[in-house]
Amino acid sequence: MPKVVGVLSLQGDFLNHIQTLAELDCEARAVKTPAAIAECDALIIPGGESTTIGKLLDRFEVDKPIREMHAAGKPIWGTCAGMIILAKEIVASDQWRLGLMDITVERNAFGRQVDSFETDLPVKGIDSGDVRAVFIRAPFVREVDEAAGVEVLATFEDKIVMCRQGNLLASAFHPEMTDDRRVQQYFLDMIV
Repeated sequence: MPKVVGVLSLQGDFLNHIQTLAELDCEARAVKTPAAIAECDALIIPGGESTTIGKLLDRFEVDKPIREMHAAGKPIWGTCAGMIILAKEIVASDQWRLGLMDITVERNAFGRQVDSFETDLPVKGIDSGDVRAVFIRAPFVREVDEAAGVEVLATFEDKIVMCRQGNLLASAFHPEMTDDRRVQQYFLDMIV
């Protein structure tokens, strides 16, 4: 039976994630209620506007089942704004976040929307060539707590743009916006 991957659909680019996951061996679902999240084997928190996503998570108490997923060891992946939501610290911001991952992120670190770009990146754990990475008003990770088990998976211009801590995965870029499904498969392989 295929694993169920929820894609948080409160705000942001959740449809692209669902469409890309449909190409892989899993069942992808748009989720936005505590009950729907609780039924999932893994969760993706997509890009979008991190302040809005955080407010909605808090207002509708969707953070509770996400924290329970994390405690149960179920994989959670934050892309772009999702990375910000997962972070324990956000540079110069006290915005709401889950604070599950021992990283410090800087919002909009590569500039504004007009500064968006694509590049090819080597990603640790993906050995079959570079991954095409799409950056849109992207954050980057300023600091990781290696003692807490955070592993850097990819960098761009000496900035950390992908990392993992146990069952948590964070990427500053948008793999769902390319034809390459290797990052999604890496995430699916985290499901036990």
